[in-house]
Amino acid sequence: MKRLLLFITVACLSVSLLAQDFFREEFRKDKKYVIIVNPTEGNIATVNFLLGRSVLTTDPDDIEFVGVYHSSQKYDFNKSAGYIADNGLTRFHLYEVKGPLAEEMIYKQNPCSDDFRKIFINSVGIIFFGGEDIPPAVYGQENWYSVTGDPGRHYFEVSFLFHLLGGSRNASFRPLLEENPKYMVTGFCLGLQTMNVAAGGTLIQDIPAQVYDSHSPEKTVLIDRKNLHRNYWEKVSGDKELIGNSLHPVRFTSNRFFGKTVKVPRRWQPVVYSHHHQAIMDVAPVFEVTALSDDGKIVEGIVHTRYRNVFSVQFHPEVAALYEDRALVRFAPDDTPATLHSMLDRKSLKFHHRYWRHISDIIAEQAR
Repeated sequence: MKRLLLFITVACLSVSLLAQDFFREEFRKDKKYVIIVNPTEGNIATVNFLLGRSVLTTDPDDIEFVGVYHSSQKYDFNKSAGYIADNGLTRFHLYEVKGPLAEEMIYKQNPCSDDFRKIFINSVGIIFFGGEDIPPAVYGQENWYSVTGDPGRHYFEVSFLFHLLGGSRNASFRPLLEENPKYMVTGFCLGLQTMNVAAGGTLIQDIPAQVYDSHSPEKTVLIDRKNLHRNYWEKVSGDKELIGNSLHPVRFTSNRFFGKTVKVPRRWQPVVYSHHHQAIMDVAPVFEVTALSDDGKIVEGIVHTRYRNVFSVQFHPEVAALYEDRALVRFAPDDTPATLHSMLDRKSLKFHHRYWRHISDIIAEQAR
């Protein structure tokens, strides 16, 4: 009898992990939901950390989170389901989109369109996270420097953002945000790049090669550190203890987004955390640039010209180590080890908190 009960328990648990169908099941309509796209264990842990440290502030009785992904993605999202269960994260759920999706289906109605709409009408906002390179064919380029390990993820996320925002690659398409123009769409790093591509923009496939004419790590590390967007020192020195990321300043443009909306003085040049070798080349017509790299060559932020709550940044304000002292790290071989948190000055830390407060305020406004 005990063995039978154990078998039934394990079987039920296995079914629950596999059946990640939140919006297909009965769910509480009195709650408001924020969507996390690509809800890996790491991304769920990140959002949970931000909530726990009150960097991201939401009403725990009102706001919950739904991780959304496509069935073709290579990541095993059963791990995410297990992480949610093991840590008792009752505010987090999962939803798998299952319709077939290929490159030629991205910029039009497709088998995922009904799911995109269902997710949209049952949520108040959506967050897109970082990741690997988008296949260049998606934005009309040959592949010169891109490395894509999971094309299914990119087809899904580009198409989802196209459905939300519309874009110049199919100008007659009516975007979902026309039904709720105040809906929040934001993202980090790849999230910014995907947003731009979905709306009709293109990408620089490799910053050192295409912007600085640098085709080797040895030459790349000679670029001013303030304009390095990931770390190439490990390849030069062989030192495995160096971080792969970079800390560098950004500067704000004349656009009102950071100065008036996020309420950060335009003269500030906060230090941010980044890890990317690609960036926006042609800005999609519906976006304005809100921030640039120190030398002005790399787009660091964009905002939609019509939908005020659609914005994104090229850097990573979500990284937990920015908000508390963690491991000691070094960027270059001669650096003194320090925590990422300690590397931020007062204004840079305040900038990050104000950025998240803006996101929190939008969620609260949409949840009313």
